[in-house]
Amino acid sequence: MVDITICEELKKICPEITLGCIQACVDVENSGEILLKEINDYCEVLKNEIQIEDLASSPRIKEGRDVYKKLGKVPSKYRMSSEALIRRILQGKGIYKVNNIVDINNLISLKSKFPVGSYNIKNLHSPISLIIGKEGEQYKGIGKENINIENLPVLSDFIGNFGSPTSDSKRAMIVNNVSEILMCIFSFSGKTDIEEYLEYGKQLLERYASGRDIELKLIK
Repeated sequence: MVDITICEELKKICPEITLGCIQACVDVENSGEILLKEINDYCEVLKNEIQIEDLASSPRIKEGRDVYKKLGKVPSKYRMSSEALIRRILQGKGIYKVNNIVDINNLISLKSKFPVGSYNIKNLHSPISLIIGKEGEQYKGIGKENINIENLPVLSDFIGNFGSPTSDSKRAMIVNNVSEILMCIFSFSGKTDIEEYLEYGKQLLERYASGRDIELKLIK
């Protein structure tokens, strides 16, 4: 497992912050019908389970929003990826289908309501730290313009910042030639239930991405 830490400054603001990490060798390809059906079926469950006006008060979403407020970030402007995904479903916009790894990433996020990010190990450099974005910092988001990451929790290595619970950079995005990934589940409420979703992620990677040499780790 790559070396990952959480900075003390962030721990002081959110003592319960935890990363659940999966490192795995995988085969990246278009998602098959069974995975897509599993995602679509769960989207229907979400539509019946929660109303869009109640989403912000859902416990795991609220915990993340509260931390963003403490960091000085407006959570309705810089939504966590889990909240943004679920909002799309509840608005009837559907969910983007990209490849099996990104689709697995999104399924874990939909089910857990934790933000989840997946990264190309080849383009990362250990050690990695979860830090607070500094004044004026930004990066090119995936399918987006530059993302203002000032005061956001951000994953960083010696090259720079590459991921956050809101949006990831293009540098380590998952494309078809990727062979090894790091998947991070961001929890603002400690390790409660995160181990369950690490194991679920492992099962999905084995089932739908020929996952092998899989390592799981909790970081606090």
